[in-house]
This record gives sequence, structure tokens and C-alpha cells, in this order.
Amino acid sequence: MRKKKKLSLLQKRSLMGYLFILPWVVGFLVFYVRSLIMTGQFALSSLSIDAVNGGYVLEPVGLENFRYALRVHASFKQVLTTSVMDMLIDVPLVTFFALFMAMLLNKKFPGRGLVRAVFFLPVILNSGAIQAAMELGAMMMNGGVASQATEVSASAGETMAFSIEYLIEMFVSLGLPAGILDYIVTAVARINDIIAASGVQIILFIAALQSIPGSMYEVAKIEGATGYETFWRVTFPMVMPHIITCVVYTIVDSFTESEVVDLAYSVAFDEFNYGLSSVFSLISTVITCVILVIVCGAIQKRTFYYN
Repeated sequence: MRKKKKLSLLQKRSLMGYLFILPWVVGFLVFYVRSLIMTGQFALSSLSIDAVNGGYVLEPVGLENFRYALRVHASFKQVLTTSVMDMLIDVPLVTFFALFMAMLLNKKFPGRGLVRAVFFLPVILNSGAIQAAMELGAMMMNGGVASQATEVSASAGETMAFSIEYLIEMFVSLGLPAGILDYIVTAVARINDIIAASGVQIILFIAALQSIPGSMYEVAKIEGATGYETFWRVTFPMVMPHIITCVVYTIVDSFTESEVVDLAYSVAFDEFNYGLSSVFSLISTVITCVILVIVCGAIQKRTFYYN
């Protein structure tokens, strides 16, 4: 009788990985591919609503919508460029800030669970229902506590003796390159956005740090490695696969929250120009995919996988 061939450990792990992503693949094929095809049809057509019979009518216009978006539209190129620049600023900052906070939150100290919840709280507060409730609360408070808080903030700003311009002049006098200085100033100005966008990444990095075998740190300690050397020789290589995951998530999240999405939504549902809105969506999606391929390819070459 012929013996049944057993799967190797690597094959079993690969099979578990395919089973894990199977629901996503099914959802992608059933829902997203159809929507993507329809978006392409809308981008190459002029869509009009049939008020008599219902539904919509498509009139082919070729690449006219693309030409209008890239040559005629007043703000699309500017909004797209701003969104890409914000993404290039946010991705490295969010990634390394999340890794830094994960290393701190992975240590044992009183109230660690509460601190972890505080850093994940912005992810919950950014949900649609919570934001709508907060906006409604702000509208109800308009003229009351909110206005008093604004007045207090304004008066505090007037009395602040600490000036950011002084710091900029000091760093310029020290010979710091203007490009690096501009990047730092822009990053500081966006610190609230960076913290709010780091919740999921912090959780991913905590999971990555907890999966590192403790024997590696013991060996590094026996060999006399410093904390700096342990980070670059043990911690950083071991979390590199998770850095790819966090970078992909941050890039996609940055574009889904960008002004390009708001502009496409406004053009579609306020101006009822679905063809032009589809062009905005397609162009931003293609640019996002190109950035993902370039960034992931560059990181993949330096990624170490521990088996």
C-alpha cells in the first residue's frame, strides 16, 4: 500500500498562511474587482442619471476626463501633490515612532495596560460614529465652554515666551542643513496626526517584540553587547518583516484619509461628476500602488526572516 506523503513544516506554514488570507482574497474578487472595473468604465465615460427610467447612462468620452483632471482642474494636481508629500513625511515618522513606543510599552511597569489603551484610543475616536458624535457635541457647546477654551488658548499663546522661530534660527546657526530642518519643522507641526495614526502600528510592533526569543537577548548580554548594539543586531532585524506590514498599512491609511479622497467624494456627490471623480480615484490608487511597490521592494532586500 502506498504511503501518503506528509507535508513538511514549511509547507504546513505556507498552507496556514494561504488559509488565513483566503477570506480577504474572496472578498477582493467578489466586491473590489467589480467596483474597480466600474470605476474604470466611469472614468472613460460621461455619466448621467436617468430620472425617467432610473439608473444611469454612460456616454463614452475616451480620455477626456483624464485630460481635464491633469490639465484643466484647478486644484487636483495641487491636492494630489500635497497628499503625496504628507505621506512621505508621515510614513517614516509614524513607523519609527510606533516602534519606539512599542519598545517602551513592551517593558513591565505599573499601569502598562492603561497606557497601551491610551495610545490605541485615537484609532477608536477616528471612527465615523465617534467623530459624528464629537462634532455634534462641539456644535452644542458652541458659544459656551468651547468658546471659553478658545479664549484661554489665545491668551496663553500671546503670553508664551518660547518662540519656535528662535529654535529655527539657533539650528540654522549651528549649520543644520535646510532640508533636514524643514523636515523636522514639518514633522513637529504634524505631531498630533502622527500620534493619532500610530495606534495600530504600535500594537503590531508590540506583537513583533513579544515574538523575539529571549535567548537572543541572553546571548547578546553574555557577549557584552550594549543596548545600542542589541537594538541594531537583534531587535531591529527581527522586526523588519513587521516594518513592511506597518509601512503598507501607513501608506494606505494615509491616502484613505487624504484630501484626494475628500475631493473625489465632493466631485461625485456634490457636483455629480462621477466620471471625473473616478479619474481622481484611479490616479491616486495607481500612485499609491507604485509607491507601495518601490518602498516594499527596497525594504524587502534588507529584511531578515527568522524560522
